[in-house]
Parts: sequence; structure tokens; C-alpha cells
Amino acid sequence: MGYKTLLFDVDDTLLDFKVAEDSALKRLFQSEKIDASQELLMVYKNLNAGLWRQFERGEISREEVLNTRFKRVFAEFNKQVDGFAMESRYREFLEDGHQLIDGAKPLIERLYREFDLYIVTNGVSKTQYRRLKDSGMDQYFRGIFVSEDTGFQKPMPEFFKYCFERIPAFSLQESLIIGDSLSSDIRGANLVGLDSCWFNPHKDINSSENTPTFEIESLEELPKIVVG
Repeated sequence: MGYKTLLFDVDDTLLDFKVAEDSALKRLFQSEKIDASQELLMVYKNLNAGLWRQFERGEISREEVLNTRFKRVFAEFNKQVDGFAMESRYREFLEDGHQLIDGAKPLIERLYREFDLYIVTNGVSKTQYRRLKDSGMDQYFRGIFVSEDTGFQKPMPEFFKYCFERIPAFSLQESLIIGDSLSSDIRGANLVGLDSCWFNPHKDINSSENTPTFEIESLEELPKIVVG
């Protein structure tokens, strides 16, 4: 299969979102003089993940996710906070997080000479642009597509169509998306007939109906799929 265009997810595919998130949450809770206990972090992550799944399904807006998640979390501990203000402070801390996934930089440095590389990511535009720039990765991509800018989100077909229309001489048959999320990256690819590569470093079991074309456990495996 000859690929020309490679579409990369960002969080937990190229940049280590879990590390950035943990650091941002601890800084936020400390600024509020709240103990960043494992229980609190787990409550937040479970609630946040559920909200983003609702967002991916189009059930709630991005603004509802961002502006209510901290209010809901602290309500679990009988504490009232300004959800909007907490989100703003968290966003500032999160923007500082640009740690790379192992192998991401050498992989992209190799591939950008041979392929047209693009970013396709859900999230907040300002945050994603800042993290990519600070990591030094932005220079290797011909375009960066963030859900906030497009008005749609993965896995919605409209998100992918928006991207496809803005990629010069785009060919569906010569393109591949690489991402860690079965529910957004792989499902989105399935919905629009795009080949996909599931980045699965933790060797998770795929019990969903979303079927990747390829599966890798490390980024070092990707060139074997796309080169030659």
C-alpha cells in the first residue's frame, strides 16, 4: 500500500498527555490549597473521560465539557468552585506540558522528508498549538487541524471531510491516520473509509467494533508499514 499523506493524532500518540495532565492537575489543586490525592485525580479522570466520550458522540458541546468538569468533580467532595475560572487556570498549566512520547521526534524527523504530514486532533486550539510549538514538532507538519477550529470533532465524518478538503491533492487511498484512540481516531477512519493505524503501547484488548487497518505497540514500528 503506497501512502503519501500521514495524519497524526497528538495526545498520547506524539505528546504524552498523561504526564502533562497530571502535572497540570497537581499545580491547579495546589494553587487552590487542595490535596491532590489519588482519589481526587481518579474521580476527575473518570468524569473527564466520560464527558469527552459524550462530546465525541455529539451529545454535549466542547464548552460544556470544559466549563463544567471541575465544578462537577469538586461537587463530589462537597466543595463549590467556579468551573470556568478553574478551567482557565488549568489550561494555563496544561499548555506548559509538551513531553514527547518515546520515539516521536526521530520518527517525525524521518517521515516528514518522504510524506505529507498533518495533525488531526480534538481539543482546544490555543493549547494544542502551544504544546506542538514548544515540543519543536510543529515545523514538520504541513497543516494542523484542531476540532475547535473545524467546528467538528473526531470521529465525526464532517471533521475528516473538513481536513480532506484542505489538503492539496488529497487521496483517500493514499492516506493513513495514526492514533491511540479507538473511539475517535479508528472509528472516525472507519466511518470515512480511511486506513488507520492504532497506536497501542499498553497492549489493550480491542473489544469495540472499531477495526484498525494496522496496530503497533511502539512508534518505531510505523516505518515498516508506510515506507516502501
